[in-house]
Amino acid sequence: MTTTIQTVRLDRSWWSRHGGTTTVWTLRALLVAALLLVWELTAERWFDITFTSRPSDIWTRLVQWQQDGTLWSNTWITVQEIVYGFVLGAVAGALTGFLLASAPAVYRVLDPFIMALYAIPKVALAPLFIVWFGIGLHMKVLLAAATVFFLVFLNTAAGVREVDRGLIDAVRLMGGGRREIMLKVVVPSSMTGLLTGLKVAIPYALIGAVIGELVASNRGLGYLINDAAAQFDTAGVFATLAVLSVIAALLNLVVGLLDRRARRWKPMGAEQ
Repeated sequence: MTTTIQTVRLDRSWWSRHGGTTTVWTLRALLVAALLLVWELTAERWFDITFTSRPSDIWTRLVQWQQDGTLWSNTWITVQEIVYGFVLGAVAGALTGFLLASAPAVYRVLDPFIMALYAIPKVALAPLFIVWFGIGLHMKVLLAAATVFFLVFLNTAAGVREVDRGLIDAVRLMGGGRREIMLKVVVPSSMTGLLTGLKVAIPYALIGAVIGELVASNRGLGYLINDAAAQFDTAGVFATLAVLSVIAALLNLVVGLLDRRARRWKPMGAEQ
């Protein structure tokens, strides 16, 4: 006796598939609009706009900087520093975390030294990096990379060390060697830790680059903040912060897309 299984296609509407996401984004947009409106209406009544500025002034400053080229030239410099620093720190942190966590004895020896370096405030490294690399692009990239490295390293190492031993034993029972264990179990299972590190590190890459610009620079968004603050241009400071927020949001979006693709690598038992 044979049993025929029929699949029924569910014709879901656009709203049933995307309604939840649309609602969330609509509420977010309304919240931001409401906050900006309240800020605009109460700026002169409740606050001194010398210290708080207001959305209309911030927008005017952004338009002015866009027209004279100030915004794009300085934003491009900072974006390069953030991206290069993030990629360099992430790659170095992921590889180091994977290799050291795969050698438990070595990891135990180096762990206190790594944590001691991690505890050093990265802003304290800026003067030393200036002496070593000058005030150019390299100094900011390496400062951002140093900030990102430890976050990615620690999360990747934690992901490798928490791999399900049962999966490793199962691969060994099926005749798999060290290479199969690494590629089919350890790497996919540790992706959660790696991606967590990448997500956490995004704002720190931005922080590292901007700190370098604040300490010593003649271009970049950090320089714009310094220059605007020196002139008591509060609108300019807020305008720069708004641009930095947009950059961070875009980087988070990229990592989110990578996260979706990486989930396909995870073993079925690792998906929670």
